[in-house]
Amino acid sequence: MLSFLNIVVFLAITGYATYLFVQIVYSRIVFIKLGKKANLKKDAAIRVNEFLTQVFGQTKLLKDPKSGVMHIIMFYGFIILQFGAIELIIKGFVKGFEYPIGEAHKFFSLSQEITTFLVLLAVGYAYYRRYIEKVQRLKRGFKSGLVIIFLTTLMLSIFFTLAFEHLWLEGSGGSYAPISSLIASLFAGMRPEIAGALFYLFWWVHLLTLLAFMVYVPQSKHAHVLFAPVNIMLRDTKPVGKLTSFDFEDEEQETYGVGKIEDFRQNQLIDLYACVECGRCTSMCPASGTGKTLSPMDLIVKMRDHLTEKGSAITSRTAWMPSFAFAQAKGSFPMHDEVAVTTEQAPALIGDVITEEELWACTTCRNCEDQCPVANEHVEKIIDMRRYLVLTEGSMPQEASRYFQNIERQSNPWGINRKERLKWREGREDIQVPTVSEIEEFEYLFFVGSMGSFDLRSQKIAQAFVKIMNTAGISFAVLGNEERNSGDTARRMGNEFLFQQLCQENIANFQAYGVKKIVTICPHTYNTFKHEYPEFGLEAAVYHHTELIWKWMQEGRIKPTKEVEESIAYHDSCYIGRYNDIYDIPRQILTQIPGVQVLEMARNKQDAMCCGAGGGMMWMEETQGKRVNIERTEQALRLNPTTIGSNCPYCLTMMSDGTKAREMEHLVKTLDIAEIVEKAI
Repeated sequence: MLSFLNIVVFLAITGYATYLFVQIVYSRIVFIKLGKKANLKKDAAIRVNEFLTQVFGQTKLLKDPKSGVMHIIMFYGFIILQFGAIELIIKGFVKGFEYPIGEAHKFFSLSQEITTFLVLLAVGYAYYRRYIEKVQRLKRGFKSGLVIIFLTTLMLSIFFTLAFEHLWLEGSGGSYAPISSLIASLFAGMRPEIAGALFYLFWWVHLLTLLAFMVYVPQSKHAHVLFAPVNIMLRDTKPVGKLTSFDFEDEEQETYGVGKIEDFRQNQLIDLYACVECGRCTSMCPASGTGKTLSPMDLIVKMRDHLTEKGSAITSRTAWMPSFAFAQAKGSFPMHDEVAVTTEQAPALIGDVITEEELWACTTCRNCEDQCPVANEHVEKIIDMRRYLVLTEGSMPQEASRYFQNIERQSNPWGINRKERLKWREGREDIQVPTVSEIEEFEYLFFVGSMGSFDLRSQKIAQAFVKIMNTAGISFAVLGNEERNSGDTARRMGNEFLFQQLCQENIANFQAYGVKKIVTICPHTYNTFKHEYPEFGLEAAVYHHTELIWKWMQEGRIKPTKEVEESIAYHDSCYIGRYNDIYDIPRQILTQIPGVQVLEMARNKQDAMCCGAGGGMMWMEETQGKRVNIERTEQALRLNPTTIGSNCPYCLTMMSDGTKAREMEHLVKTLDIAEIVEKAI
């Protein structure tokens, strides 16, 4: 009778919990499908490789080794424990049930107990990090504590269920069930019928906790268990940070950019439910770290809640399922009278959900994306919303408007007469800088860029690199007054139309002069030429000047023989580093120079902090918190260097301003790699 009652109650509760689980998960899928189709490339090999390395290899999580190991134990622990969970459930209907695997069951039992114990330790460590150590990036609210309670209850109920089963059967698991047997020994002498009753008590505790957790997961941050693997599998396989283009010839296009949550592509919306809320992105964000309102994690969470709210409003009017299916991300089940707001009443994505201050604080450094364990892409979402503000609403900071006007009129950020692009080569009799119209053949087009052409400090970088090319006997030319701004910054500030115009003008010039190889001193130009211009017709190899300097050093064209006594705190540019994975080459160059000592900042290579100039911030004022460049400069100064080294004109400017702000410019120089190499030759 008890067994029959167990079966009836089990089927009723399990069926209802499963119904709720499916309903909630399906609702999230429907919300995601409100977005635009993604049209992803069919790069199966790339996707499978990333899936295996990130999902099963947990590579991103291991960036923080402590929490990484903890998560690996939980991840694989839950996979292993599913086999034991099935056996444990059957035990509630068949007394003393064991898988019919003979002597191997002893080892199966041992593996289950060890795994359960390890998961319990991992949960304990999670509690310690969150509530005792109080790691800053981790939230400490009710929902976080609830998950720890769920997991602890699940693990302990396994041990107690097995322990009382031993007493009920008047036996012992022995050395193959060490923990449950130890617990059973504490209740030695208990009557079998009492042990049986306690077995069922803990069996039901385990089952109900498991089902409650199953229903809770898809409506909490733990939805990442379901959506993160899908997110990794369906992410864009385009080059890192490459932006999606608009077709301005499409007459049906009425708005540009993203002004509503459903304007995002479907694979972008998967990000929202894949978010772990681990705070890794925010902890590394230069804007968040210096007191700006932008928090990459909060941005994703607010957009997720907005999508859930708006999706509930839209789908509830179709009456495709009862309203309680749309459990909000806060974790509650709304009743029929708790109807979500209608689409017309829904808050605006930009303004109500995400503020303009947040959008304009982003430096596009991608530190958030590099840290994210579930492959979320924050930067393109921010730029998509900037595009809406700039191209559709015509709303932007005054500095951005002035920047666009100067680029449109003179093709440089300052509005200096475009005919002065060649003035940087004047006054240097020791270098030869031919233009494409002054020379018939050349191997490399040196794209000087606006910084190298007009900024007095950056001109020295261009001159140093030319000196290196002259010394190495390299055939090159510059476009001179025919050169246009690369358009990279305009694009990341949201002005896609201006970017495409500049892109097409530059490509036309490249094609007119038969350019096959391009080198630039600017990582931003390098990145956009290499990864974004090909979509518009560029067919040329693109190099950053450090790549060629190292190549020429290896070939023996450049021999840095002069001693340069400098202790150099090296700063990694975001657009060379995280965008293009170039970390070793600049360091290899410096180590080949006699007298140079390379100093590594606490945040270096993949974890290097942005200088604060990217995403258009070079041309805008920081009105909130501490200036990013000051924070980064202070990190370098802690090493007591004689020089701060860089490979980017933007970075060099920001670090130079930083040393001046700290009144250290007379003690600490700021130099580009090219300038340091020039000293050595």
